[in-house]
Amino acid sequence: MDGQANPFESLKEQVDDAVSFLDAPSGVVTRLKNPERVLETNLTFELDDGSLETVRAYRSQFNGDRGPYKGGIRYHPGVTRDEVKALSGWMAYKCAVVDIPYGGGKGGIAIDPATYSESELERLTRAFATELRPLIGEDRDIPAPDVNTGQREMNWIKDTYETLENTTAPGVITGKALDSGGSEGRVEATGRSVALAAREAFDWLDRDIEGATVAVQGYGNAGSIAAALLDDLGADVVAASDSSGGIRVPDGLDPRAAKDHKAETGSISGYGDAEPITNEELLTLDVDLLVPAALENAIDGDLAADVRADVIVEAANGPLTPTADDVLAEKDVYVVPDILANAGGVTVSYFEWVQNRQRFHWTEERVNEELERVITEAFDGIVDTFDATEAPNLRTAAYVVAISRIVDASEQAGNWP
Repeated sequence: MDGQANPFESLKEQVDDAVSFLDAPSGVVTRLKNPERVLETNLTFELDDGSLETVRAYRSQFNGDRGPYKGGIRYHPGVTRDEVKALSGWMAYKCAVVDIPYGGGKGGIAIDPATYSESELERLTRAFATELRPLIGEDRDIPAPDVNTGQREMNWIKDTYETLENTTAPGVITGKALDSGGSEGRVEATGRSVALAAREAFDWLDRDIEGATVAVQGYGNAGSIAAALLDDLGADVVAASDSSGGIRVPDGLDPRAAKDHKAETGSISGYGDAEPITNEELLTLDVDLLVPAALENAIDGDLAADVRADVIVEAANGPLTPTADDVLAEKDVYVVPDILANAGGVTVSYFEWVQNRQRFHWTEERVNEELERVITEAFDGIVDTFDATEAPNLRTAAYVVAISRIVDASEQAGNWP
């Protein structure tokens, strides 16, 4: 089993696969596989009973050749230094593949947020924002939400930074609430780009997404919204799951009703008269489209051998191990990689940052139109590169596109002591 593959090693392998199609100096390749700097810090904060607790936190800045570092902050017990390094690298390549002027960053705190009160989480978040203060800024490093964080945490970070700096800087962070400088369409952006990428992939393969059967592993923000938007396109979502388990409805479920059920009960299990299934059973269902929308390494090489989906669109970051990629390529399963499929979040974060800098608010219609343009143009660019280079899969083609852009920016800037 390679399900516990180190995500940072997976990232480096993906870069190596792509640079074999490029003429890049070895020193540049080494730089493309490692972050420029990593903050590792211990955060001590007060619990509601007056006692103190110390937890580990990280911020990785991977590459800034194309602009300020950009990437989310996650709260999860599985957060590690290597995970954050990998995620920051994926962010750098994600921004490059959709051609927005950012580098890559990522942060995280190794906690289970469900075990803390809101006031404890606020104190912890403000402690982290204080540690991040020397690194972040509208033109330096711009955090955003990620796993188990959202508008609430982003608002706290913004307020902490602005208070300590004695300034107004809404562009220091994205994913904020609308009244705090957030953007229309931001909450739905990641799920929307997944649906758009799936639509483009089916069109490219000369298949009709209307009537296509879909399984969604992970029913958080990205997975549930992708499911609803795929349903709007005429696809049939026949299975979904979260950390508690999964459900299967052969005739198709109502994605929005399933989301409401989870909001009411805390789990997707028990929805209607759905058949209960495990996450592994969901990942191996005979469906037209599989959307892994949970965490890294959901599908390893062993499980990939049993995958029966025709197309996989990655809503999560790094849900397939490199071995799984190889197995699926041999089976002619087309994988739309995470650095394109879930790039809606960072793309609309970029739109939010632009609006903050201009002090001008876009309509939701404009946000969604611009997002659709970015994702469809990026998909076309990946397919063109896939055909031109004869890369083994769409992931490698996406990395060729992204790395080429980063290398060009680095060479144009030049080197100096």
